[in-house]
Formats: sequence, structure tokens, C-alpha cells
Amino acid sequence: MPRSLWLLVIGTIINVTASSFLWPLNTIYIHDELGKSLTTAGFVLMLNAGASVAGNLFGGVLFDKIGGYKSILFGIVITMLPLVCLIVNHSWMVYVIALIVIGFGTGVVFPATYAMAGSVWPEGGRKAFNAVYVAQNFGVALGSALGGLVASYSFEWIFLANGLLYAVFFLVVFFGFRNIGVQTINPASVIQRSKMEKNKSKLLALTFIAAGYLLCWIAYVQWQSTIAAYTQKVHISLTQYSLLWTINGALIVLAQPLVSWFVKHAAKSLKKQMIIGIAIFMVSFGAAAAAEDFRGFFIAMVILTIGEMFVWPAVPTIANDLAPKGREGFYQGFINSTATGGRMIGPLLGGALADAFSMPVLFGVLLGLLIAGMVFTIVYDRPLKAEEKEKKVAVSS
Repeated sequence: MPRSLWLLVIGTIINVTASSFLWPLNTIYIHDELGKSLTTAGFVLMLNAGASVAGNLFGGVLFDKIGGYKSILFGIVITMLPLVCLIVNHSWMVYVIALIVIGFGTGVVFPATYAMAGSVWPEGGRKAFNAVYVAQNFGVALGSALGGLVASYSFEWIFLANGLLYAVFFLVVFFGFRNIGVQTINPASVIQRSKMEKNKSKLLALTFIAAGYLLCWIAYVQWQSTIAAYTQKVHISLTQYSLLWTINGALIVLAQPLVSWFVKHAAKSLKKQMIIGIAIFMVSFGAAAAAEDFRGFFIAMVILTIGEMFVWPAVPTIANDLAPKGREGFYQGFINSTATGGRMIGPLLGGALADAFSMPVLFGVLLGLLIAGMVFTIVYDRPLKAEEKEKKVAVSS
């Protein structure tokens, strides 16, 4: 990998480690510490994710206009302000407002990071995005393990650790990212060229793959919301729950050689990787539905992790492949916003279903959503094939 990508990887590890001190425990903190219902917790997380959707879209456009360095710095500053407030005061209303602002700030950072990864190593293809994905999950493993340990003593220390790590991230970006060269293109020239080129099929393909991505995230985020609260009811400790995410991150890092071999020999296309991954997601939620102790959730988490290793890196790679030159930021912002949309809808939907019905009903709905997500994935490239067919017919005539 080029040096610039290594810097992005290091920055991503610090960023995600910082955020992983807090996000896996949000539902537990709101439900257990602040005494709110699962539906209320889901609504607050929806507001957080909704702000992140706006941040993703804004961050993608900002990348296309001013580049990744300034965009990421802007996102970090926006994120750090409410984190400082939480260190001093984390009462109910302050917590809600802080989560909304944090959602927007972190939303700005991620599309710029992915767009930079594609720009600094275009010949790397899936490898560039997979490197950022692995870095994210290394951060998840480290942050979740430390966060669960700290939370078992006091939630007060979580906010302090989160703020300090974001300060470190700011310094790394300020001194390390400024020399990462990313070519930006005059927006006027992009608009002019877009009028000349037919990009409707690419946008339609992006919309289909984003729809499948959205549905997968609605299901996946239950592990951070309703399933997190459910584990407490079956007497799984905070430390054990955090350990599940440590296992998730560690497996993603350690199993890369095996997944790379499988992708190279048995799932060469990005589309096939996604279909396999979604099918594995279905198996994992079946295992989670049957789980009654830590061992059962451990098995379900391992299966879930294998599935995400196929799906999550493939999606930004597809977005990068579809993006016209100079629109990489917008395409990454769009695809990241749909993932965040899943994180927005998921906790509220899951919390409402769990409160009104039961966990088995929720798991049944999730399996249905994953089936729909697979359908969108199967048909996403049909607009591209139809356009290619029209071109061949035009040439032959």
C-alpha cells in the first residue's frame, strides 16, 4: 500500500477506536442509566443517525469541492465540541443534543476518508477500501474492549476517554493528512461533462445497491440496539457484550487471508461477494434468534462477522467504480448516507417491534428485510447491462 493510504489507515483506527468507546453502549446507557424505554432509545439513535446522513451527504460534496484534508478536519472539530460538553454534563437533554451533533460531525469524516482511499490508490481497487474497512474494525475491537472495561467501572470515564482520543485524531490529521494529494476538479467542469455523458444508468445502479445496503444495515444495527439490550435480559454482562464486538473486530483483521483467498478463487465479482455475504447474514440472525447464553451469541457474532467481510468492503468499491471523475465524494457520501439511514431506521424499528411484540417477531422481520436486500443486489447492475446493450445495438446499426 502507498504511504498515503497507511496514514488514512492509522487515522481511521484512532477515529473508530474513539467512537467505539461510546456507540456500542448508547442503548444500554439510555435504557439502564437514564431509565428510558427501548423505543425512546431507538428514537434518539435515529436522530443521531439522521444527523449522520446529513453529514455524509455534506461531507461527500465538501470533498469534491475542497478535498479530503479540510473536510476531515471540519468533521473532527464539529465532533469534538459536544464531546467536551459530555465530559462536563451528560444529563438526558445534553446527551440527546450531543449525539445529534456528533452524528453530523462523524458523518462528514467517513465519505471523505473513503473517497481519499480511492483517490490515493486507484489501482488498488477493492484492496484500498478493504484496508480502511479492516482499520475500522481494528478500531472497533480495541475501542469496544476498552469501552466495556471502562464502563464496568463508570460511564463517566467513557466520555473523557472518547474526547481525548478525538483530540489525538485531530493532531494526526492536522500534521499527517495535509500532504496527502487528492486531485479536485472544478465543479463547473463536472456539471458540463455530466450533461455530455449519460450517467443515469450509473445513478440507478447506485440507488439499487444502496437500497440493498440500507436493508442490510437495518438488520445489522440490531446488534447495537435491541440485541444489546436483549443480552442484558439473558444475564450477559457488559464486559461479555463488549467482548462480542472485540471478537468481531479481531476476526475481521485475522481472517483477511482466508477471505482474500476465497474472493480470489470462488467469489471474484463484487456482486457475488455481496450475495454470499447477505446469505451468511441470514444464517447469523437465525443463530441469534436461537441463542440463550453467551456461547450462542458468540456463534451468531462469528457468523455475522464472516458475512460483513463480504458485504461491507464491496459496497464502497462499487460506488467508486460507478462514480464519474470528480464525483467520487458525492458517490461515497450517498452510499455512506444509506448505511447511516439503516442505522437511523434500525434502532427505532427494532425497538418498536421488540416493545410491541417480541424478539422472535423482530428476527422474522429482519430475515424478510435481508431477502429484499439480496433481491436489490441481484438486479443492481441491470441498468448498466441495458445501457451497454443499447450501445452495441447503436454501433451495429
